[in-house]
Amino acid sequence: MSYLNKKHMIVKKNQFNLLQAVPREKHRKNIKIDHINLPFIGKDIWTLYELSWLNINGLPSIAIANIEVDITSINIIESKSFKIYINSFNQVKFKTTIDLINQLISDISRCVKGKVFIKLFNLNEIKNLGISKFPGICIDKKNISIKSYTYNKYLLKIFSKKNKLVTESLYSNLFKSNCPITHQPDWASINIIYTGKKISHIALLKYLISFRNHNEFHEECIERIFNDIQNICNPKKLTVYARYTRRGGIDINPWRSNTFFKPSFIRLCRQ
Repeated sequence: MSYLNKKHMIVKKNQFNLLQAVPREKHRKNIKIDHINLPFIGKDIWTLYELSWLNINGLPSIAIANIEVDITSINIIESKSFKIYINSFNQVKFKTTIDLINQLISDISRCVKGKVFIKLFNLNEIKNLGISKFPGICIDKKNISIKSYTYNKYLLKIFSKKNKLVTESLYSNLFKSNCPITHQPDWASINIIYTGKKISHIALLKYLISFRNHNEFHEECIERIFNDIQNICNPKKLTVYARYTRRGGIDINPWRSNTFFKPSFIRLCRQ
């Protein structure tokens, strides 16, 4: 990749240093997940809505980027550092868009120490992308009383002990946790798809709400939710997919599954 003057070469040299890596292994050990033999597959999907750079003539270019980080990577990226990193490209010239993509892949894969996939969309490519919602049953409209907002996995319950298996797609828009670095709120909609003994919808909602004062990264919350449901409810198949609201022009959408799952490129009403 070629930059066009010494100023831009300095920017290139320093940009990688803006990224802050967070090891996955510590959290996985904490929730008793084997970091080597993971019980799920998945990706962390970042959508960048404020990506901009300069072309060879100095004309600003813009795009929406979809970045997928494989969960076998050693690290995740601390989101605030990622926002600062992305904004560092605003005054940087690239000869071609491919040069920009190569720079992103090089820096991000080096930070996470794993596989990274990137696709850029121009505005015309996604102009007809409408607001969508998760498939299935929304569990939010329950006439229940909430007295605690402390994380508690033991709120999860099977609806019936009968051996009858069901397949359900459930979702809630009431999820909130907090960033462990800034303590700012992280808002999300959570989709849980499973096949197994029927899970109590009320118990599941109470469980998700118990994260309200919990401090954990997006990716870590989703792995914790997957692990809790798997260990307590023991479904045959399980997928947990979260779409978080945007902050600083970026939303994070991690998913974990022990079966085939292909998340669609959608936008929820709060995204």
